[in-house]
Amino acid sequence: MSGRMDKVLVTGGAGFIGSNFIRHLLNETDCRVINLDKLTYAGNLRNIKDLRGNKRHRFVKGDVRNRKLADSLVGKVDAVVNLAAESHVDRSIQSPRVFVETNVLGTQILLEACRRFRVRFEQISTDEVYGSRMEGSFNETDTLGPSSPYSASKAAADLLVNAYYVTYGLDVTVTRSTNNYGPNQHPEKLIPRLITNALRGKPLPIYGSGENVRDWIFVEDNCRAIHFVLEKGEKGQTYNIGGGNERKNIEIAAEILGHLSLPETMIEYVADRPGHDFRYSLDCEKIHQLGWKPQVPFEKGLQRTIDWYRSNEWWWRRLVD
Repeated sequence: MSGRMDKVLVTGGAGFIGSNFIRHLLNETDCRVINLDKLTYAGNLRNIKDLRGNKRHRFVKGDVRNRKLADSLVGKVDAVVNLAAESHVDRSIQSPRVFVETNVLGTQILLEACRRFRVRFEQISTDEVYGSRMEGSFNETDTLGPSSPYSASKAAADLLVNAYYVTYGLDVTVTRSTNNYGPNQHPEKLIPRLITNALRGKPLPIYGSGENVRDWIFVEDNCRAIHFVLEKGEKGQTYNIGGGNERKNIEIAAEILGHLSLPETMIEYVADRPGHDFRYSLDCEKIHQLGWKPQVPFEKGLQRTIDWYRSNEWWWRRLVD
């Protein structure tokens, strides 16, 4: 990014990655942050409880689909980092329309505001836009092949971002990360669901045979990568971000139970979800060559995550009961 970054608009900043990213910016830079979040079920003010009173953080409750609000906020900042999204695949299968409205239309409204005010834009995407592959890894130029309404909506948003670069010359970048895990993640997601079930003595549900493979990145590593691309990424480029920690879902469940000294008999196999991608894998050489690499080993990150959920039942208990 050229020029000084004095103020950043982070959309979806009360969510899992968003709140961790804002905390990273406030700790590692002197910039001011406007945090825009609609506060759906996944947006949680408890995620940013520790930021109350921070003079460099301003929270705004609102919807990225609100054009007037988008214009009023984008016109005051140097960069927009778009983390506002519906993100749970299972929910997208049941209610795909809201995913299109938030993830596609919301992105277009933000892009248009950035075009009007000539503001830097970074889109936070996902490895799921590439689809599944049995062997090898996807690089940034591979054809997109999304499988779910969620991943299709994110792929559409990515293409819009590229269109605003090609057509209007807007300063944009896209990051596509593998599966994030860490503190403050909603227990609908795999790792926190398994941890919170284990802590309550409930079965750990695993789809199908449990052989599906994902690469896992600790959320703080992804936040560092997002910031890195914001500052050093090349205009119009996409960057894959991975942790280099491919695991089968059944292995994740076994590792969590091992950390908690609980028996693997607590694992419960459940009916697979429709269109369940078998394996995601990213080639991250592009961002590695630019100078970023993950810092948190999976075993250390998983232990930190388990410890956080153990110590913060007040945060997650109401989300699972």
